[in-house]
Amino acid sequence: MIKITDLHKSFDGNRVLRGISLEIKKGEVIALIGRSGGGKSVLLKHVSGLMKPDRGSVFIDGKDVATLKGRGLMALRDRLGFLFQGGALFDSMTVYENVAFPLEEKTNWDHERIRERVLLELERVGLSGAEEKYPSQISGGMVKRAALARALVMDPEIMLFDEPTTGLDPIIGHAILNLIHSCHRRFSFTGIIVTHEIPKIFEIVDRVALIHEGVVLIEGTPEEFISSTEPMVKAFLGEPMEEAGGESG
Repeated sequence: MIKITDLHKSFDGNRVLRGISLEIKKGEVIALIGRSGGGKSVLLKHVSGLMKPDRGSVFIDGKDVATLKGRGLMALRDRLGFLFQGGALFDSMTVYENVAFPLEEKTNWDHERIRERVLLELERVGLSGAEEKYPSQISGGMVKRAALARALVMDPEIMLFDEPTTGLDPIIGHAILNLIHSCHRRFSFTGIIVTHEIPKIFEIVDRVALIHEGVVLIEGTPEEFISSTEPMVKAFLGEPMEEAGGESG
């Protein structure tokens, strides 16, 4: 469904993506792991069409995302949900209004239908009763749940998760990952999760890709990662970095 081919991207001469190639099958969830600043979030923005590559392509169902414009790009984004790192809720809107926003902007549904759908989605993420609260009035974990409800309210075929547990304590963070897993079982979306939650992430994804120095260093199933002898993989599993050949920036 998603095919990334020889993707390159630089910012002010800093090469962030240096030829990433990766395929994600329909209904599959893959985790992207790697050091901070390694290009994982940049990769997500290319998949969503928020950025254009310097070289290479991102294909979704055979269509090159970078070439889409106007209605074609809007059609792609209607198929896609994006859970941003900080949740990206509108501070001036209630939880209900945030989740309802995509439906009000992109559908012709009447008020009652929108309300039924929003309340159902909030119930699914455990936020029943919080619909009239503002983002500043709820916890970080609740913000992530509300953002997830907003991302899922349009039944997207593709879900992109950018560090969904950032800023949360481990217990709440694991609860968010479990919620993402249960949502995938219910909706069967194709998903990409950028995360540092190791080894917890191995419990909820089909494959893992380690991004290192702008390329996919290694990819495989969680079981293959756990048994890998690759030094960088072993470092991410908790072994000392010296065994992985030292820090390279």
